[in-house]
Amino acid sequence: MRMNSVLTSSRMGVAGRLLLSVLLTGALLVGCSSSPKGGVQVVDRDGKGSSRQSQRQPASTGQYVVQRGDTLYSIAFRFGWDWKTLAARNGIPTPYVIRSGQIIRFGSSSAVAQARSSAPVTRSAPAVPVITQVQAPAKPIQNQAPARPVAVVTTPPPSTAGWGWPAKGAVIGRFSSNGSLNKGIDIAGELGEPVFAASDGAVVYAGSGLRGYGELIIIKHSDTYVSAYGHNRRLLVREGQQVKVGQSIAEMGSTGTDRVKLHFEIRRQGKPVDPLQYLPRR
Repeated sequence: MRMNSVLTSSRMGVAGRLLLSVLLTGALLVGCSSSPKGGVQVVDRDGKGSSRQSQRQPASTGQYVVQRGDTLYSIAFRFGWDWKTLAARNGIPTPYVIRSGQIIRFGSSSAVAQARSSAPVTRSAPAVPVITQVQAPAKPIQNQAPARPVAVVTTPPPSTAGWGWPAKGAVIGRFSSNGSLNKGIDIAGELGEPVFAASDGAVVYAGSGLRGYGELIIIKHSDTYVSAYGHNRRLLVREGQQVKVGQSIAEMGSTGTDRVKLHFEIRRQGKPVDPLQYLPRR
């Protein structure tokens, strides 16, 4: 009887130790799977998976379906293209009118090649033989004065004169070409302050179809330069309108961003350049 009691106590002790071991193991596993106290968490301020994105390179493949409100200039601006090159790539003639549902291709010039291949081929008339006459040998050339050297005329670089500041506030964000998202400058201001055209030109886009820019205006100044004005509260000009430097074109706002400011860009042949290299010193 005593022996049975000892065996029972021994078995209960072994079972208790096994149960305790299982509980301790489970606690350790739970502790390893939970975040440690005081651990640093990566916060996505933009809600897009990373605090910064690398600067996008111009699209070189694929295609884009034109949406309502798009213009050739806004598509070129969005995908980092020069608008003239994009028009030529897709066989779009002046005045560069596009329609909703139209396909804009980036990777190949198939549209242009197809347009060329569909053009009628005209046969040329057979060549008429040309009869040449034998002329007497030319007289020897008398001594002439040596020719004067021709002066070489160099073409000056494109003028950047005629630019003015698009807003009166201080610069709070500078242009960066090292992979950051800031392809222009940011200018502080108060809600409703005027935004001015930085140079003479024509409004080629006015709307909110480009993500990250809010209410946006794009002005074409020449075949080389365009400028962009983002985050406006209200637009005061329409597409196709001619504007002069210093003319009020919008009211400053915070659309598409977290504070009142003007985001201003200058693009040369589709590539972002530093606006401070063009604007007058102040």
